[in-house]
Amino acid sequence: MANNDMLIKLYALDFNWNSIHEQVESDVTIRKPIGPDRPQLLSWAEIHFPALWVGELQQALANMPCSCFVAQRGSSLLGFACYDATALGYFGPLGVVENSRGAGIGRSLTEACLLEMRLKGYGYAIVGMAGSADFYRKVADAVEIPDSYPGIYRATLELAEIPNGHQG
Repeated sequence: MANNDMLIKLYALDFNWNSIHEQVESDVTIRKPIGPDRPQLLSWAEIHFPALWVGELQQALANMPCSCFVAQRGSSLLGFACYDATALGYFGPLGVVENSRGAGIGRSLTEACLLEMRLKGYGYAIVGMAGSADFYRKVADAVEIPDSYPGIYRATLELAEIPNGHQG
């Protein structure tokens, strides 16, 4: 079954910066990356996540100010989340390394992005092709947008289907 987009009412969210940090272990930091983080962050993402996500992460890092957050323990990256990468008003991608899932990191990263979007004046956020609808329902009371697959990703999906990356 295809993953439809989901809609989040940013104006209805009730979390804040303190609650975002309280959800993760005390040695986990949720923060915005800075310029010197870019090479290591992109190299790490290439190892752990799909290439399409790395492209979106690159875009989020290029936005001024950057439109993403990272989670780390010491110098180890644990996850990232972006917004305004695919299109304005879109949240995602969200990625947490497998051995750190279930520890509140994905939720904290999501909430950090959504809170920043709300503070920038967005009323709604769209989660494109939401891979885990239950997660977004639980974290942000997201609702499915009917008949929205593949939505904005239509052109990307068509290119991905071309064998060996060759264009006709």
